[in-house]
Amino acid sequence: MVGKTDVLIIGGGITGTGVARDLGLRGLETVVVERGRLADGATGNMHGLLHSGARYAVADPESAADCIEENRILRDVASHCVDETGGYLVQLSADDESYFERARRSCLDCGIDAEPVAVEAVRDDCPRLSPEAERAFRVPDAVVHPFPLTVANAVGARERGGTIGTHAEVVDVLVEDGAVVGAEVRHREASGTEEIRADHVVNATGAWAESVGAMAGVEIPMRPSKGVMVVVDYPALDAVLNRGRPASDGDIVVPHERTVVLGTTSAEVEDPDDYPKTERETDRMVEAASEMIPDVATARVVRSYWGVRPLFGGTDADIEDGRSLTRDFTLLDHEERDDRPGMTTIVGGKLTTYRQMAEAVADRVCSALGVTEPCRTATEPLPGRDDPDALRGALDEFGPLPPAEELPSDVLRE
Repeated sequence: MVGKTDVLIIGGGITGTGVARDLGLRGLETVVVERGRLADGATGNMHGLLHSGARYAVADPESAADCIEENRILRDVASHCVDETGGYLVQLSADDESYFERARRSCLDCGIDAEPVAVEAVRDDCPRLSPEAERAFRVPDAVVHPFPLTVANAVGARERGGTIGTHAEVVDVLVEDGAVVGAEVRHREASGTEEIRADHVVNATGAWAESVGAMAGVEIPMRPSKGVMVVVDYPALDAVLNRGRPASDGDIVVPHERTVVLGTTSAEVEDPDDYPKTERETDRMVEAASEMIPDVATARVVRSYWGVRPLFGGTDADIEDGRSLTRDFTLLDHEERDDRPGMTTIVGGKLTTYRQMAEAVADRVCSALGVTEPCRTATEPLPGRDDPDALRGALDEFGPLPPAEELPSDVLRE
């Protein structure tokens, strides 16, 4: 592949490819290695919601403010990967009335548009909405397509001289004189391994960050959490629906083409590669979502899939030493935290805030390498926004799609 580079990024999800593009725009050479396909982990196995922040406004206003800021940025720089569906927060008769009012006020405090609407207006986008729906307000949710978004970032990195390697598994992290200097990589279709040396290594492997850290001799305590999504054949929904209550199982319905994605659960697992997947979990999603849309209970289930959230399990001291940048993602500088220079780890977060996460990582790496170029990803359009042909070959190259993903028609199907 490449024997030496400025920055080696382990992990080809949205965060890893986002870091590569950001660093490339700042003039650094990058290599991304991913053991499977692009977007094979949490990125390609999420529900596709581009968060407005409304779901977090009450419990985590800082995260909510981050979401609405990044929501607006991605609608601009990555409009070809976003469907402008809009969304609603809906209160059913069984829900706490005080929570609904608190959620709307919290949205406004976070800068999130939260316009009260009549329930009948919601039925324009969801004709079969439950008769138990009592109140609603409109929020700027949208649908995001993770696979083309990840590919667009990968293409952007390559346009700046970067290398993207899929089916390239890191089997060891190289440590010399106490510093991380690269990694040993095994390629699926090649015998033996190769060493890729780098001035800095970024661990962007999500739920697998702990195992990569162990190769470098550092502890990264992770608490991976699985969540199931259920895809149902249901064309009669044109906007995202959020249940107007504290976060719970089955309180979100996201439209995708002629289907909807129902989500999700949250249950801690020990191994992000090996965990139980039960029919009971999928049944729970259908049952809960049918409280908002009764017809979902009898609709055909197309498929179910699980994702694993990369939740950090460190202590408060770990987070402080690692300089947690938001309450939702944590950046670990291993030189400061572990006396292990040459490596940075990013954990936590969500797809909506990937660009912000990548900027934080790139800022840290550039500081370590003496690079002063500013971040440009908030204003620089992603490849494919203004020229659809820019992604066509890459979508085929990095495919097939993760099983959870369907592409918007204007990206691939014209």
